[in-house]
Amino acid sequence: MIDAVVRTGTGLVRGAAGDGVVSFKGIPFAAAPQGPLRFRAPVPPAGWDGVRDAVAFGAAPPQSPPAPGVPAIWRPGDGLDCLTVNVWSPDPGAAGLPVMVWIHGGAWKIGSSGMPQFDGATLARSGVVVVTFNYRVGFEGFGRLPGAPDNRGLRDQIAALEWVQGNVSAFGGDPGNVTVFGQSAGAASAVLLLAAPGAGGLFRRVIAQSVPAGYQSPAEADRATAALAGAAGVAATWEELSALPPEAILAVQDAPLTGPRAGGGAFGPVIDGDLVTGPPWEAARAGRDTDLICGFTHEEYRGFGPVADPATVDLAAVAEAFGLGPEAAGAYRAAYPGSADGEIFVTMMSDALGRMPTTRVAEAHAGAGGRTWLYDFAWRGPALGAAHGIDVPFVFGDGDSRFAARFLGSPPPAGFAALSGEIRTAWTSFAATGDPGWPRFDPGHRRTRIWDTVPSDAVYPLEGSRRVWERVMPR
Repeated sequence: MIDAVVRTGTGLVRGAAGDGVVSFKGIPFAAAPQGPLRFRAPVPPAGWDGVRDAVAFGAAPPQSPPAPGVPAIWRPGDGLDCLTVNVWSPDPGAAGLPVMVWIHGGAWKIGSSGMPQFDGATLARSGVVVVTFNYRVGFEGFGRLPGAPDNRGLRDQIAALEWVQGNVSAFGGDPGNVTVFGQSAGAASAVLLLAAPGAGGLFRRVIAQSVPAGYQSPAEADRATAALAGAAGVAATWEELSALPPEAILAVQDAPLTGPRAGGGAFGPVIDGDLVTGPPWEAARAGRDTDLICGFTHEEYRGFGPVADPATVDLAAVAEAFGLGPEAAGAYRAAYPGSADGEIFVTMMSDALGRMPTTRVAEAHAGAGGRTWLYDFAWRGPALGAAHGIDVPFVFGDGDSRFAARFLGSPPPAGFAALSGEIRTAWTSFAATGDPGWPRFDPGHRRTRIWDTVPSDAVYPLEGSRRVWERVMPR
């Protein structure tokens, strides 16, 4: 296979061929959100003459390093020209290939499509066109600001999907058969787009891996903006905040974080009554005409940091923080007899961070008549168990990146390759035909795929947790 040149709506791009796939990287899908476009909705990019080499990822969106000692993927001077897409195609000369569009996670605060764990080549070799893209994160993408549109990061996602509709056929893909898939914040974004008026007709199916409940009311978002502006020493206006370089905003972006929110980001989707009208499960109900796979990892909380010392765990306080009521700690102990409080703490936190929001999404979608599939990723890695994020290397066939090694060790366990192949087959089969190969989830039978060394199908496995949470997330 030789390098390929493809004509997009804004100009010719040249990709690089290798190992049965042609990749195209760093193609603009929107103009740089800087100057008068700062904190504005995305607008189409300018075109170019000649052939543009598309062989390197574009700049990441502005963000701080995810943790001390972790290399930064954005640095001062990288600027704001970050709205680019990447495409992996098994055959740009083909026609009608299924299309899979990835939305990365990162608490709507960090992440980039150029991170090694999101390389789409292995998936593309299964016969699909894979697209990844950047969107604005943190305050740049989700800060509420007078005179600026809310949920700019979600609007970037819609603009990327519009680019796919207009251009993916030139890469061999079928714009009428697009599956959006994402993890964590990317999963919640994909589910929210089910009901977003601007996203109608842009995709046919969704795969949502570990859906969080994160969303904000306008009042919460306004308070976060006021706190950030105060820490920066400017007024909470477009004029003053847009005059600050992105690194100045990043320096104070965590200023609004207090109390139980301190472990996540201060900015995320805002219920604006337009693009976002409610939590993800309400969007899932409205999006019942779109096929949906959703699922969680069995020990979500283990991916978020050190597990609390069992001797210091106060289950009643944890239950109170999530609005579960004073009897919830006892209900959890009754639902999981024989488990120590430390284990129950991990269960409660895993439920709150992903398992129950994802379950609620499945119930809402299936209850509204949607075609729904649910899974529980139970395979335990050697270091963190079945932690939040462990499913990502399996989906992309990535056993070698630094991200993968955190979950799998290095080299990965012997069973990784086989289970990864089965999951990729399920994901790409769903994208191609609408059938991932296991029974659908419905309110009556509640069948759930258990992804483990030997995959199996079972009745929904978290009924004890669901009963505790149904007052907070009623069916």
